[in-house]
Amino acid sequence: MAATGTAEQTEYLERLTDAGLLIPSGVPGVYGRGRDFEEVRLAFDAYLSRQREPGVELMSFPPLLPREHLEAAGYMKSFPHLAGTIFAFEGDERSALALQERVVEGADWSEFQRMSDVALVPAACFPVYPAIASRGPLPAGGAVVDPGDAWVFRHEPSADPSRLMSFHQREFVRLGEAEAVEAWRDAWRDRGLELLRDLGLDARYDLGADPFFGRGGKMLVSSQREQRLKFEILIEIAGPDPVAVASFNYHQTHFAETFGILTAAGETAHTACLGFGHERVTLGLFKRHGLDIGDWPTEVRQLLWQ
Repeated sequence: MAATGTAEQTEYLERLTDAGLLIPSGVPGVYGRGRDFEEVRLAFDAYLSRQREPGVELMSFPPLLPREHLEAAGYMKSFPHLAGTIFAFEGDERSALALQERVVEGADWSEFQRMSDVALVPAACFPVYPAIASRGPLPAGGAVVDPGDAWVFRHEPSADPSRLMSFHQREFVRLGEAEAVEAWRDAWRDRGLELLRDLGLDARYDLGADPFFGRGGKMLVSSQREQRLKFEILIEIAGPDPVAVASFNYHQTHFAETFGILTAAGETAHTACLGFGHERVTLGLFKRHGLDIGDWPTEVRQLLWQ
């Protein structure tokens, strides 16, 4: 699969791979991570963990979710171009031999696989909503959930090192009354900007919009911006434009209506989430402070490695 990037993106990617920070796989947007890259990424994750407010519930999920949850949430309607579904072989021995022959010939063998009941997680918050809904109404005051350091998938092959197909998200999810949820989202937006600037990144926030699919997607983007449902924090990594390293989203009642999440008073809950992209923040830190961690400013190292 061929993909091209700008001269700046290509140069930065070459520097990262030459330094062993990223490990090419041969597929654009899919990279292994070297020791120093992972050290910084995990330090940033720990940095975020130290910012959690009291009472946050910790959860952990695999990078898979039931396909029916993806469908119910409307993801296949809004983002079919980004989805990753899992196909698997379910045939007999004869079919297996035919599949092997196709592989040896370099021919298409997809007809021997069938779509399974699971899909790749597109956002770390997705498994939280059905899990919370299964418990019944929320407690008084709602809930905040931290689903941890999660792998997510978006089918966006690119030569831009900041646009990966598989990457880590750290999200927090708020569920409850409308006013409390939106206020929480806005407070974290401002707090997230401060946290990134403290690390020396030239960060700013702006209204954001999701990459909705098709002609109808333009109307959804416009509506999302008009209602100020999504904010993003942007930084420069490898040009030509700044990229989002964090987003702060107010879903209103979408997920609560989909999965049946009620407040303690029995009303449909509102939800919001915020997410930091680990790899993009890590790439931004290496771009800002250099590829040798030992040369980074003392104050940045102290914040990351307390």
